[in-house]
Amino acid sequence: MNSPEPRIPDKTSRFTESIGLVFDDITATSVHGHADLNEDHHTPWGVVHGGVYASMIESAGSVGASFAVAERNQFAVGVHNATDFLRPSTGARVQVVAKALFQGRTQQLWEVVITDEASGKELSRGQLRTQNVDMPQA
Repeated sequence: MNSPEPRIPDKTSRFTESIGLVFDDITATSVHGHADLNEDHHTPWGVVHGGVYASMIESAGSVGASFAVAERNQFAVGVHNATDFLRPSTGARVQVVAKALFQGRTQQLWEVVITDEASGKELSRGQLRTQNVDMPQA
């Protein structure tokens, strides 16, 4: 018997698009993406807003976790996001890498690191705990 194709959206959400996050590769255990951060992402003090990083961590972890359970007709929702802001940035292309640390029947734990592509320095890192839930009935 063939397994159904994982139900992953064919495009990102409008919110993900608004923060500029692009997913380059998605598997059940990792997600690779990037974003070009600029003044549109700034606080009034001219640095990238921490909420942008927290949103990228939530998005990358949730997408990977959802991919991992899609064949079970489930998706993952974030239940705890712990984001550390390591250094300020005025804008750059950043790499976003998410890796599964734990994948259980009901919950998953993902680590996400955001790095300045040019300097290689980490800007932010976080962990996202997700809950696996059934897809809504059509």
